[in-house]
Amino acid sequence: MKKNKDLLKQIGSMGIFGTIGLVRKHLSQGSGLIALVRGTVGALFLGLVSLATGRKIDRAGIKQNLGLLIVSGVLLGANWACLFEAYNHTSISVATMCYYMAPVIVILVSTFIYKERMTKIQYVLTLVALGGMLLVSGVFQEGGADLTGVVFGLVAACMYATIVLLNRRIKNIAPMDRTMMQLAVSAVAMLPYVLWVEKLPSILPTGKEFVLLLVAGVLHTGVAYLMYFGSIPNLKAHTVAILSYIDPVVAVLVSVLVQREPMTLMSGIGVVLVIGATAKLSMSK
Repeated sequence: MKKNKDLLKQIGSMGIFGTIGLVRKHLSQGSGLIALVRGTVGALFLGLVSLATGRKIDRAGIKQNLGLLIVSGVLLGANWACLFEAYNHTSISVATMCYYMAPVIVILVSTFIYKERMTKIQYVLTLVALGGMLLVSGVFQEGGADLTGVVFGLVAACMYATIVLLNRRIKNIAPMDRTMMQLAVSAVAMLPYVLWVEKLPSILPTGKEFVLLLVAGVLHTGVAYLMYFGSIPNLKAHTVAILSYIDPVVAVLVSVLVQREPMTLMSGIGVVLVIGATAKLSMSK
């Protein structure tokens, strides 16, 4: 029974993550502000949950990893801003596929910097993912995806890959405390950008947009992360790796069925190649 509940939590969190692009499409606010609100509300939500459940925050673990937590938190805010900007310039499916090149980037960086050996199947899967990415980007098609959106999506993927590599070096701290700190740092890091570039006083959200920003912070960050990290300890790593690809699948379905964004046959093939290859890569590590 417990395992089934954790499976549902993991599936639910991935489904929620997959709909963040839809929220962004209905917000006129700058990507920096959305990232700022998401980090702030998400950190506060996790902090309140810790207080309500009597869970003690691991101050020693935070102090031990403070430098890495700050760097990864800054990257997290910038990563979200780039991803939201990718959604702003291209379809949800294209932006998501660009973002899901992160596992490929992690493996390539690990090979060249950390000297981790790649197997033959990993080489093949990397090439398949890159080929799928080219199809998704529309470089072989007239009137393909907006190149600006593709670039922002790939930059976001590079930042996320860096966060993944940094998280490997963060030791002796609970995942929830690590995430709460990274969310808080991401909010602080985005504040100067929002004030100086996006001009906060003139872009304060009201009505529907205010509600959507809260949804992005509470549901897509606080609740989703709580479900995600709450279920991981009771699930096999292989299961978590497989379920993580519910996120891009949901994003593509939202893009095509809800947002009614066009997808050519070539782009569709590219989506299948990217999801299939990166999913296999993630499970082969």
